[in-house]
Amino acid sequence: MTTSLPTTRLGWTGMHLTRTGFGAWAVGGGGWAYAWGGQDDTASIAAIRHAVESGINWIDTAAVYGLGHSEEVVAAALAGLPEADRPYVFTKGGLVWDRADRSSAPRRVGAPTSIRTEVEASLRRLRVERIDLYQMHWPAEDGTPLEEYWQVFTDLKREGKIRAAGLSNHGIVQLEAAEQIGAVDAIQPPFSLIHRDAADDVLLWAREHEAGVIVYSPMASGLLTGAFTAARAARQSRRGQPPADAPAGGPASTVGVYSRIWMRPSSVRLLVISSATSGYPS
Repeated sequence: MTTSLPTTRLGWTGMHLTRTGFGAWAVGGGGWAYAWGGQDDTASIAAIRHAVESGINWIDTAAVYGLGHSEEVVAAALAGLPEADRPYVFTKGGLVWDRADRSSAPRRVGAPTSIRTEVEASLRRLRVERIDLYQMHWPAEDGTPLEEYWQVFTDLKREGKIRAAGLSNHGIVQLEAAEQIGAVDAIQPPFSLIHRDAADDVLLWAREHEAGVIVYSPMASGLLTGAFTAARAARQSRRGQPPADAPAGGPASTVGVYSRIWMRPSSVRLLVISSATSGYPS
């Protein structure tokens, strides 16, 4: 799609992204282990369309968000758009849920047959022939070596199922191992003014290898939006718990962080420009 907003190159993928994208974790709705609570699909679709109409040219989702539902909502929001007006759609795999128990934590699975099954399911839910960027959400914990699942990602790109392949939440050693199999087109670490560890390792790796970078939680799961006041943080700290709307186990679930946050609009602006970048944040 064409956009009047500033864009930056995503590595060597040929895609130029607006500095911010639409993150579709929350629109997956409630009823699963890492939900942000119930959502109104109509409102979610309207929000996605508003973002696209405003010039945002990429959407980041994952199969596990809402256990498939986020991808379906994204597809519904983009239905009927001419090809020239469609944003890039990114999704992730490697987290497999128990269909009989939606509340259980998804398993990190890298088995080749599982990855291929997931890709086909995401293509179907998103109603697309090819995924613009497909990422391994987390390193596998089912015994599958990284080299084995990354070979599948490389094959999927060669087969035309995906345009670019990336690794989310992987460290430098894992990125180096993957690069020996096939190019790591993009990485996705957490990064914000609060959580800056990536600046000293994987973002440096991306710059050296000219890989694209999209970061997640650039607003620290809401902490840097201005919605959290000192009074609210104090109330939650006294109760010894995170805000009721923070997902269990999510980045915003550490109570101590709340008591140390000071809202600075200038800091928020700095975060926004690091949401999509080629290599190191500019």
